[in-house]
Amino acid sequence: MTDFPAPEWLCEKIVEQSPIAIIVGDREGIMRLWNVGAETMFGWSAGEALGKSMDMIIPEKHRQRHWEGYDKVMGSGVTKYGRNTLAVPAMTKDGRRISIEFNVVLLKDADGRVLGIAATLQDVTARWERDKALRARLAEAEAKLKQAGLLSGPVSEDKS
Repeated sequence: MTDFPAPEWLCEKIVEQSPIAIIVGDREGIMRLWNVGAETMFGWSAGEALGKSMDMIIPEKHRQRHWEGYDKVMGSGVTKYGRNTLAVPAMTKDGRRISIEFNVVLLKDADGRVLGIAATLQDVTARWERDKALRARLAEAEAKLKQAGLLSGPVSEDKS
């Protein structure tokens, strides 16, 4: 085991080849790293994405809210999404809207200044669509039970 690769090489290979999308954005939200997982998820090659704004994957109606949060994190150096997962819509190269979940790591220099943010992202569209369909079926069943006089209040809480 003495000739096993160094941790730096291992980290590089894991990031490059991970099927989980890994993206790094600088303080201004310009993408500086875009792995094969991101290529697969979003459809843009690294050559197309690097040096571009994160706007290319953020649906237009969510951009203002995204940038307000992003700027706050860049200024404060604090985020709750290092441990908590955030679920949001995203856009692919072909214009499809997908549902993603992600966590982030703040990238800080030796003085603690935030240089950017690294995110690991997963496409959860299929699960989100299944859950949405189940919520709709449950609401329909509850409505029928109420109509039949067998249910007086809601059984579930619809969060769609």
